[in-house]
Amino acid sequence: MDPLGVLLGRTRAQLLRLVRRRPASINELAAGVGITDNAVRGHVAAMERDGLLTEESQRATGGKPARVYDLTQAGEELFPKAYSMVLHELIATLVETEGEQEALAKLRETGRRLGAGRGRGGPLENRVAAAVTVLESLGGAIEVERNVEGIRLCSAGCPLSRVVSVSPEACGLVEAMVAEIVGAPVREVCDRSGRPRCAFQVMATPDAA
Repeated sequence: MDPLGVLLGRTRAQLLRLVRRRPASINELAAGVGITDNAVRGHVAAMERDGLLTEESQRATGGKPARVYDLTQAGEELFPKAYSMVLHELIATLVETEGEQEALAKLRETGRRLGAGRGRGGPLENRVAAAVTVLESLGGAIEVERNVEGIRLCSAGCPLSRVVSVSPEACGLVEAMVAEIVGAPVREVCDRSGRPRCAFQVMATPDAA
């Protein structure tokens, strides 16, 4: 199964893989994929609009500079990355060398550093909105629910799902980040059964309102 092909379609996935190797012109892309120049232009225009490709000038020997297309950072991020594997091994190393409690303390400190300066200040609702923005920028899909304890942030998925399934300590990192942003106590209540789903309970206290 080709996840990129499922997401973008087989032809656009092929085009992205070509320009990932090196910037390419419309003619080069058409030859590489085996379709017409006009068909390539349609796909490239759509991916430029979606922020996956960017047009650049390339020096040519004689004549006008060639127009070529390259991946943007957003396009590069569509390809598989080793982030989850690296983070899992880092957590495992911390637990083995320093113990579970010290490893969790270091993960929480990392979370606080990630959240520092991201809060909006003002009422708790504004700070919660800032936390939602950050969580969604990391790949969460957040719903905000009010309950008797305060405010709960629930996600349809988990940005660190590949990690937390085997290293649940990673949830402590995100918990500390959210607490830093909202300036209030936060309790992680994630669902790690099956497909992990993030959830964080923001505790409503008199000094947090």
